[in-house]
Amino acid sequence: MEFGEILKGREVEGKEKHVPEIEIIRGHGQAKADFVRVVVGKEVPHPNTVEHHIEWVELYGITKEGRTINFGKMNFEPVHTDPVATFHVNDIDNFKSFCALEYCNIHGVWQNCIEV
Repeated sequence: MEFGEILKGREVEGKEKHVPEIEIIRGHGQAKADFVRVVVGKEVPHPNTVEHHIEWVELYGITKEGRTINFGKMNFEPVHTDPVATFHVNDIDNFKSFCALEYCNIHGVWQNCIEV
């Protein structure tokens, strides 16, 4: 088995929304900071119960030179948090794409990538 075989995407999406949506936020606040936000269940909320919830989100960036940068992982507590993660990204224009992974405790690991 290859690792890629466990990753799910938009092609198998069901009634619950698992695919992590990636948003670019440029020039925010007085510091004009750039961020990448990952939201699970943006249009149709994912269940957020102890029995069924999103456990974590990870974000990766691919630079224009082809390097993969791991921006980190955010863990979520069921019931008390929503699966929304925001990552501060320096020099966002040096990236050609961003990829996010998320884990649902029932439905496994899901992925999504966007081009910048």
